[in-house]
Amino acid sequence: MTTASIKSTVRIRPATSSDAAILGHFGALLVALHHEIDPARFIAASTNTPQGYAHFLARESNRPDAIVLVAQDESTILGYAYAALEGADYMSLRGPAGVIHDLFVDPARRCKGVGRLLLDAVVADMDRRGAERIVLSTAYGNEAAQRLFASMGFRPTMVEMTRG
Repeated sequence: MTTASIKSTVRIRPATSSDAAILGHFGALLVALHHEIDPARFIAASTNTPQGYAHFLARESNRPDAIVLVAQDESTILGYAYAALEGADYMSLRGPAGVIHDLFVDPARRCKGVGRLLLDAVVADMDRRGAERIVLSTAYGNEAAQRLFASMGFRPTMVEMTRG
């Protein structure tokens, strides 16, 4: 499927309360993916993770400085993005920024342009809201995500080191 054809069939929209169950499911898959990449660093998903993640994203989507978007093809949610405008952060040594916390696409729908559409939409939303810079993190072993982010103008700036 080409980027042009994916744009004609996939709609990016703000998440609603009716998306909670699938967002919780996707959040649990995101947790599991990170744990699979590095189980010593990332928590494992549990039976409570889908409900907990759904509640978390629902709460975040009600914040005026947060963005929770979904990619939808007909009646199927294909993925989501979660980001927020944040103030200066001395822990990150950065000024105010848009921070992309999650970008997740259903594993069966990856490499078809859905992630790029979500990333385009969340970046455009942050630009409209006046974000002077946008930052994100990705698991060290998630090379596909890193290639997507680099292709969209993001560059490496920090490396997290973990002991234990």
